[in-house]
Parts: sequence; structure tokens; C-alpha cells
Amino acid sequence: MNIVDSSGWLEYFTNGQNAKRFMSVLKDIELLVVPVITIYEVFKVVLRERGENEALVAAAAMQHAPVVDLTVELALSAAKLSLQHRLPMADCIILATAQLHNATIWTQDSDFKGIHGVKYFSKN
Repeated sequence: MNIVDSSGWLEYFTNGQNAKRFMSVLKDIELLVVPVITIYEVFKVVLRERGENEALVAAAAMQHAPVVDLTVELALSAAKLSLQHRLPMADCIILATAQLHNATIWTQDSDFKGIHGVKYFSKN
């Protein structure tokens, strides 16, 4: 299984320099899960930068794969991971979701750099 974090989705939607690194993972819907927090983060950024119509299109595209809601179990696991790795809330929810689904995280977010089960790509 795979999870693309918000930075990867945004890179893909904006056709950034690393978009191709995320494209094949995002197109393999059968092996992709989407933490609901990534929809929140991507929607917020696209809404701010491109408007509501494009934000809604992005959110709809993200929902082609199964969306994982935040449950109490996931929240407790994320809290532990936050303390262990000193991650911000959204990142630890994504990490907890990946661990729950035995998924690899694909990201450009340097907060994930060096964490087991993460494929990190530098933005530069």
C-alpha cells in the first residue's frame, strides 16, 4: 500500500519538478489510501491559491482511492508517534495511517526524512 502526503499531491496537481515521482503511485488506485487529513491540507492550499472550483476538483480526485477517516485508535497512535518523532499533528496522523495500513509514505516533506517506511524526495 502507498500514501502520498499533501506535499506530493500538491506537487502532482501543480506539475512541479517532482510530479513524475508521484504520478505512478497516484495512478495505482488499488494500492493507494488517502488519509482524510491530506484532503484537508490540499483543499486548503488549492482554495487559497487557485479558488474553490479547483480545490473541489482536487478533493474529488483524491477520493478516487479509499479515504481513511481519523478514528480514536488512529488519533492515539498518532499522538504517540508525534512524541516519538517530534512531528506536527498532520504528519503524525499520516504516519499512523501508513503504519495501520502497512503503507509506504511518498513525500517531499523534510519532517519525514529518515523515518522508516518513507520515500522522501527533496524539493530541490
